[in-house]
Amino acid sequence: MRTPRSRTAPENAPSRNTPEDLRMPVQVKLAAAWTSFMFLYIYVDYLALYKPGFLDGLLAGVVHKFETGPTFVTIALALMAVPILMILLSATLPARVNSTVNLVVATLYIPVTIFNAAGETWTYFSFYSLSIGLEVLLLAFILRSAWTWPRHTASPAVSPDSDQLAKTS
Repeated sequence: MRTPRSRTAPENAPSRNTPEDLRMPVQVKLAAAWTSFMFLYIYVDYLALYKPGFLDGLLAGVVHKFETGPTFVTIALALMAVPILMILLSATLPARVNSTVNLVVATLYIPVTIFNAAGETWTYFSFYSLSIGLEVLLLAFILRSAWTWPRHTASPAVSPDSDQLAKTS
């Protein structure tokens, strides 16, 4: 014979050992995604040093057919500084600005990420496919998180005289 269940008891009460899923703020998700993006960004550049001939080109002042002069290093620094700053900005900007900035920057970084494979040979296709694929997935996560940021619904405005009107009617 089955024991009757209370209507107020949960269907499947969680075990005491079940980890609790806490709601993570969007800012934390975005900062974590930009941090992950930066790790990939840096490690792809680092692992490129292991390719045969890469260091020879670097010592000769050439990276992917680009001369490594002041313009190159300034552009490279700027390209890395933006996602680095996005970690901080994602954690500190007000929600509306934060969402907009993340949407704009992540959208702009998709072509930048794809361009990073410019001039590469088919020999390293799997390496660049994986790295660019992961970076684009992270950017897609950032875009989705910024786009679906929870919104507050505006409550109807109540005038001070509305209570008086209700009482007199």
